[in-house]
Amino acid sequence: MSESAIEIEYLQKHYGRFEALAGVSLKVPKGSVFGLLGPNGAGKSTLVKSLLTIVRPTECRGTMLGERIGHRKTLGKVGYLPEHARFPDYLTGRQIIAFSAGLANVPAKIARARAAKLLDLVGMEDWADKKNGTYSKGMRQRVGLAQALINEPEIVFLDEPTDGVDPGGRVEIRKIIERIRDDGRTVFVNSHLLGEVEQIADQVAIMTNGKVVEGGSIEKLTRRENRYEIRTLGPVPIHLKTDFESKGLEVAGDLVSLAADDANGVQPLIDLLRREGAAIREIKEVRTSLEDVFMKSVEGQGKEAK
Repeated sequence: MSESAIEIEYLQKHYGRFEALAGVSLKVPKGSVFGLLGPNGAGKSTLVKSLLTIVRPTECRGTMLGERIGHRKTLGKVGYLPEHARFPDYLTGRQIIAFSAGLANVPAKIARARAAKLLDLVGMEDWADKKNGTYSKGMRQRVGLAQALINEPEIVFLDEPTDGVDPGGRVEIRKIIERIRDDGRTVFVNSHLLGEVEQIADQVAIMTNGKVVEGGSIEKLTRRENRYEIRTLGPVPIHLKTDFESKGLEVAGDLVSLAADDANGVQPLIDLLRREGAAIREIKEVRTSLEDVFMKSVEGQGKEAK
């Protein structure tokens, strides 16, 4: 997982005077699920389309699968499900996959065998010969996932794969993404749905205003401001409150809060409270959520912009 599937040194995209991407740099480990997060208009889709040469970046330095970004043969090892993907309603799921196979230059005989396996993977084998117009949003997304895999790509780009899908369908799509990763592929998920990404991503990058403002593993980002809360039976004694606050701890009534990486860091405080006769009625670990990290990053950039 140490090797990079994608390594962007510098990526910039201008539309006239508007800077959609402001010198983005990031690394995507091989064999991982990588989540690109950001509010609408942050530049996420522009970044993906630049990597796939759907739009031409103003300036781009970096590699994908060891070759320069935009290398034609390397793009043949990539799968893509765009946001709001639309396929003709008169085609069946099997025909949609066959159509995508033709675009990817996959021979018809090989495509037929792969299509059967992919329809099974995404749970659409019983609906394979029904028309797309009869499918729900979740079913259309599953077929979209299947067509993105028809060329057996090493990297799969999924742009808002669960947007508009009901909760049950989102669970199924998450499971499919995990199976794709378990097959050794790299999955690049572009989304604004934090809860979805938090459940499947190994690493994330947070974008706003065309810039990557945060990045790393979910574990690293959410443990950064880990803290513990201790509640006593009755208010914390005044002399302890004064002492704790002088050391940077937060005290409010019966609650003491302190930053600590793990339970070992809170033991001295527990011992002190006990020595002073304070009865402890609750100890709780409070971990930062990905949403907390996201909001802090986005709000911080908003303040800088002002």
